[in-house]
Amino acid sequence: MTGRSGQAESSDGLGAAVDPRPIEAVSLDFGNTLVPVSAAGLRRVVERTAQAMAAHLGPFEETEVLRIWGEERERQFREDIPRFREVDLSQRLARILARLRGMAPPPADTPWDDARAAERSTPDEIEWAIDAYSRAFVEGLPAAPAAGALIRRLAGRYRVVILSNWPLASTIDRYAEAAGWTPYLRAIVVSQRVGVVKPHPAMFEAARKALDGPPPGAILHVGDDWAADVVGARAVGWRVAYLRARPGDSPLPSSTRDTSVTPDLELSTIDELEDGLARLERHDRAAPQAG
Repeated sequence: MTGRSGQAESSDGLGAAVDPRPIEAVSLDFGNTLVPVSAAGLRRVVERTAQAMAAHLGPFEETEVLRIWGEERERQFREDIPRFREVDLSQRLARILARLRGMAPPPADTPWDDARAAERSTPDEIEWAIDAYSRAFVEGLPAAPAAGALIRRLAGRYRVVILSNWPLASTIDRYAEAAGWTPYLRAIVVSQRVGVVKPHPAMFEAARKALDGPPPGAILHVGDDWAADVVGARAVGWRVAYLRARPGDSPLPSSTRDTSVTPDLELSTIDELEDGLARLERHDRAAPQAG
């Protein structure tokens, strides 16, 4: 692979060695790669959802919905992410409604009785709340300015997928459809559907299958989270572009950069991706061929 110096590397000491091939496919992270997610932006999404829930499923106090939402979100992240499990928004909503309707939450170190919690709501109510959240997200968080045109241009040269850790796959489906991205994507691979989160290898393998199985070294993954995107992709032999830019106050999970991996590319913004791909292709053409 090539680091910032442009020098070739076959392995960086972690996971599978990269066997660089001409790039055939590009996978793109969603949150903070294609769509910046700031604390204020996500707060607006949750506030709109809470307002809708308070009016439609209550009456409840909107402030109480928001307080319980925050507590249950933090509980899920504390319990699930260390186990490489995606948080379940349907589960969170059932717990929120159970509390709003009188069920006491368990202590912080005790699991929920989710079967009992689900008795306090109906599947139709959960579906309605999920739709309210997805609608608020799509309407309230704009994509990076370059994202749409970039996806269209990439699709003219490469197979393209979205590969994201996200608790509600239908939100990304809905966002991509509204933004006009869907015709240019081979697939939208989301942790909620796969059952684990990046950096688990199963996420990358699901995306590779959706891309019709190119060699790992022929796929470039683009993302902003060091452990989930950079280390995860390199561990399965993919090439990787590290996007350094993300909202400084973003509430999405992130990780600290270390020295275990050298990305093929480093990007200040997603706009730089095509120039970076051009540099990789020039390097590939100049590199000695095996055999």
